[in-house]
Parts: sequence; C-alpha cells; structure tokens
Amino acid sequence: MPDYRFVVVEQKAGLATVKVSRPDKLNALNADTVEEIGMVFRALERDDSVRGVVLTGAGEKAFVAGADIAELSRIGPVTGVAVSRQGQDAFRAIELMRKPVVAAVNGFALGGGLELALACHLRIASENARFGLPEVKLGIIPGYGGTVRLPRLVGRGRALQMILTGEMIPADEAYRIGLVNDVVPQPALLDAATGLAHKIMANGPIAVAMALEAVDHGFHASTEDALRFESNLFGLLASTEDMREGMAAFLEKRPPDFRGR
Repeated sequence: MPDYRFVVVEQKAGLATVKVSRPDKLNALNADTVEEIGMVFRALERDDSVRGVVLTGAGEKAFVAGADIAELSRIGPVTGVAVSRQGQDAFRAIELMRKPVVAAVNGFALGGGLELALACHLRIASENARFGLPEVKLGIIPGYGGTVRLPRLVGRGRALQMILTGEMIPADEAYRIGLVNDVVPQPALLDAATGLAHKIMANGPIAVAMALEAVDHGFHASTEDALRFESNLFGLLASTEDMREGMAAFLEKRPPDFRGR
C-alpha cells in the first residue's frame, strides 16, 4: 500500500483500518482526499489478505466534518458536475466492496462526511457524534449520494427533513431512525467497530461477499429480478468448499475453517 497524504491505512489480522486524516480541517474532504479514499478502497478490494475494513476519522471531534468549502466555493457548473461525480465514484467503490466496511463515526459527520458514512455497509457512532446534510444552508444540495442513500436507509420523510432543514441530529436520534447500528462511548468506539467487523469476518467470505452483492442488487431491481438474482447466488454458493465446511462444522458441533473457496 503506497503512502497517502490524507488517508492512513493500517492492516492487522485481515482487518484494514482506514483513517481520514486532515485533523486541522476536521478531516474535511478536498478533491485530493476524495481521490485518495477511492484509490485506497479499490486497492483494498483487490487485496486478498484483507477480509474487512473499518473507516474512521483522525481525532475525537470529527469523522469527516464535510467538504472543503474554500475549494467548493471556486467551482462552476461544469466543474461542479465533475466534483460531484468524483465523490460519487469514490463512495460507490466503498458500497460495492465485497468485504464488510464498518464506519466508526467519532464525531461530526456532516455533508460529505455523512455521505461517506452512508456508503459504508454498517455504522457505529460514538456518543458525541453528530449527523447532518447542511448543504442547503450553502445554496447547494448533497452531491456525493446523500439524496439517494439517506432516504433508502431511514425513509423518505426523515431524510427530507434532514436534507431540507440542514439541521444536525445527535447520535441517539441517528440510532432511533436507523441511521446507525449502535452508539457507544467514545473510548469504546474502535473496539466496537473492529469487533463487529471481526464477527462478520468469522463467517464464510464468499457468502459475505454474495450477501452484500444481493442486497445492493436488490435495492435497484424489481422484486422478481431481485429474487431471481438471490436464487442464482444461493445456487452458486452450493458449489463452494466453504458451504460444505460450514455445514459439516455445524453438524459436527465445531467452529468452521473457511478458506474462501
């Protein structure tokens, strides 16, 4: 893994921890940071030694406090589209990962920061976390997938309230509406996120990958198409060594030894 300016990557026992690191800017997303995030996750997807990812921000104040407003203030119509597409493509690379990605939201997740968390498969928040899409307060709208992913996650009405008011919500409210999976004290956040990732990584890696693929496909397909796709993946898994091992281990009352084959 090459060195990056704004993203720090550590790997241990199959788990990669990715940290957005612009602490002097509360980890705000400039174009270079967005590009590096996309590069990191595409590299992790190709790395067979990685079975799961935890994504967080540097420090205890912010996960990612939004986009770099000084940089955004200089865009025009054509560059605006390009900036939006760059962020969408980088975050879609996270969403399409065939390995679980858990966001450890350690403070403000605003604008592009919330959109980054939304692209992850699961989200754990610290008690001091705050969530919002304040773009309308700047005369723009979310451009990195917020208008798409937030309604699908929490429902149209709640999403519209957040998007149209631009107001922040605290961690307990984010949990109540289903935006995050759990809320824990700040000192326990990384342990909680890594624990969740390891719990998933203990399962069959091909099954986890296909479950992620089935859910993503199902969001964009008709019910009949989604069910047919699920059946096809179910059938494919019956050809794997992991399926035989998982069922044998269950019958023999022992832990499975999955090999990803």
